[in-house]
Amino acid sequence: MTLPPAPVTPTIDLDAPGASHGFLRLPHSRDDSAWGSVMIPIAVLRGGDGPAALLLGGSHGDEYEGPIALFDLARSLDPRALAGTVVIVPALNLPAFRAGTRTSPIDRGNLNRSFPGSPTGGVTQKIADYVTRALLPRADIVLDVHSGGRTLDFVPFAAAHLLPDKAQEARATAAVAAFAAPFSMQMLEIDAVGMLDTTAEAMGKCFVTTELGGGGTARAETAAIARRGVRNLLIHAGILNAAPDPAPTRWLDMPSGDCFTFAEDAGLLEPVVDLGAPVRAGRPVARIHRTDRTGLAPIELTAKLDGLLAARHFPGLVQQGDCAAVVAVPR
Repeated sequence: MTLPPAPVTPTIDLDAPGASHGFLRLPHSRDDSAWGSVMIPIAVLRGGDGPAALLLGGSHGDEYEGPIALFDLARSLDPRALAGTVVIVPALNLPAFRAGTRTSPIDRGNLNRSFPGSPTGGVTQKIADYVTRALLPRADIVLDVHSGGRTLDFVPFAAAHLLPDKAQEARATAAVAAFAAPFSMQMLEIDAVGMLDTTAEAMGKCFVTTELGGGGTARAETAAIARRGVRNLLIHAGILNAAPDPAPTRWLDMPSGDCFTFAEDAGLLEPVVDLGAPVRAGRPVARIHRTDRTGLAPIELTAKLDGLLAARHFPGLVQQGDCAAVVAVPR
């Protein structure tokens, strides 16, 4: 089956030398603009011949380290220092980014669960389709910068996935090490359907992702980690001619679903362990206090394995089914 052309049109020549700044224009007819468009900022910085990197932020609109680092990089990166090409989309899910929400306010689409997308779907699926068919094929290495958004908080890490192709896995792992976040993660994704990660890896790309904090904001520390990591990655890929900025990293593994603890009850969440602290299997990582009456004992949520607390639910109230804690295993 032949897909129709992608409805997204770049306003710049993606193959032009030097620095080009423009938009990915996606037609979107709506009540207040019959012939309106979603205008997603994009920068293409092309130096000499060499590999290409695709750098993405804002796949979820309430995660800010990626947009901070990538808007800055798009402005400051000199194409004359490049042996290759850098394509930067700092706020990929622009409608969600403007709303400060994880999903799009237009169609409620979760962009990182919408790949490979569809040219005939909603706005979110059309964005995913363009990335899949027009941007990913151009890239040798792909970085998708994430953090926890409004509902999760993480120790800051860059991550590569466990892959069937061990050579591809090794390339991604080396790129994670070069990023030099405080933590480096090798992980088995438990919800990989529809992810950009899965689509890029299926195309053989070297794919790196991050979780650099959370709580629906950025911190000075996490924004600095993102800025340093992006430049280090470009240097590692042989695209940016500069000296890397190394930093110590601690390797962690997320080998199975046992890393995750989910709430089976709603209530007031009390953390028992802080981020980065050691955790023991069978010991509590959080408690849920019932809020509908007094006199009831809290419900303890326990870890399934030894490790350290890599992520926690961020808001003080938790709903049934929410991820309350994630434990990773230090190497």
